[in-house]
Amino acid sequence: MVEARSREAWAHTSAVLALVANVNRDPKKHGPFKPSDFDPHKRNEKDLVIPRCDIEVLKQVFIDGKGGSP
Repeated sequence: MVEARSREAWAHTSAVLALVANVNRDPKKHGPFKPSDFDPHKRNEKDLVIPRCDIEVLKQVFIDGKGGSP
């Protein structure tokens, strides 16, 4: 229920933000904004960066404690 309320609030807020941004944008420099551009719940999968590493690196960091600052 809390997440649904957050999604609803952000849907409203992102629509207002898109409206304000579109009113103040320079059409020659930028295309129209969409509410999803401002909604943190509507992230694109292509924007999601998943770091990849070898399992040995994970073992050293999380099991052996050899990663990070001393």
